[in-house]
Amino acid sequence: MTQIKNDLFLKALKGETVERPPVWMMRQAGRYLPEFMALKKKYDFFTRCRTPELAAEITVQPIDIIGPDAAILFSDILVIPQAMNIEVEMKEGIGPWLPNPIRSLKDVEQVIVPDVYEELGYVMDAIKLTKEHLDNRVPLIGFAGSPWTILCYAVQGQGSKNFDKAKELCFTQPEAAHQLLQKITDTTIAYLKAKVATGVNAVQVFDSWGGMLSPVDYQEFSWKYIHQIVDALKEETEVIVFGKGCWFALQEMANSGASALGVDWTCSAQNARYLTGGKITLQGNFDPSRLLSPPSEIKTMVKQMIDEFGKDRYIANLGHGILPNIPVDNAKAFVDAVKEYRAQ
Repeated sequence: MTQIKNDLFLKALKGETVERPPVWMMRQAGRYLPEFMALKKKYDFFTRCRTPELAAEITVQPIDIIGPDAAILFSDILVIPQAMNIEVEMKEGIGPWLPNPIRSLKDVEQVIVPDVYEELGYVMDAIKLTKEHLDNRVPLIGFAGSPWTILCYAVQGQGSKNFDKAKELCFTQPEAAHQLLQKITDTTIAYLKAKVATGVNAVQVFDSWGGMLSPVDYQEFSWKYIHQIVDALKEETEVIVFGKGCWFALQEMANSGASALGVDWTCSAQNARYLTGGKITLQGNFDPSRLLSPPSEIKTMVKQMIDEFGKDRYIANLGHGILPNIPVDNAKAFVDAVKEYRAQ
């Protein structure tokens, strides 16, 4: 494989000693950039996901504009249910909209485990094109949603503050829930393996709604499926697991074979290091809303964050995706602060 010019991110994932931590931001390819908004005006959401030229262009935009140490492929976690025979739309002002939510075992039986190259070939084409555009400047991250997070949308039918319908399915029809979770898991494993085979350098699993579950229910309905994904991928690539609100599972996650764990802003560096035994790379945990602070303040806080995590086995990132109202200069201040970091 051709040598990547800036391999800081990959070194941090492998736990190697680095001059400074690498930096990237969740959702960095997107809505806070004027260049992205110009494309958004012309093309609807899933057209952008399904057109390799557009996905590649959007992926590379932040590399050129704010200069992070890794690119993350522009796509969406909901391309997986689409490939599984679950209709997904993106509605203006609402977000994800699934007109036929899954509410029974009979519904689950209609869900397929697809041929990922057939149904999601456009993602692989986007990876190839993105790799050309990146020209080995930085690594490329592929991603998927956790099976639980995908189930939340598939059952609820849209975003929610509590995903009550998703929980109802799990607690009243556990057989249906587990069958659906396993189908999503099998599809996700095949999808991420295809991404790795096509050229991504690492993968991240986003468990955005994991924190909706109690620690006990998290084990049953989320973690055991994420663990299958980590097991299937860890020999082939570096796997990052990010569970929002899932600090209670960090200890178990640290023993899973994942290369790194994402931490949200509600978990301090000290607690995250303690819970994970100080032996795994951590990623995070800057509050995305804090990017609204003045750039000088952002720089001070970033330095403090790195001091607390330590420069090794650490990837500077936000505690969740970047918000649409963040000024580009503030996003750049975050990236620059990490690049300027020198340990005392």
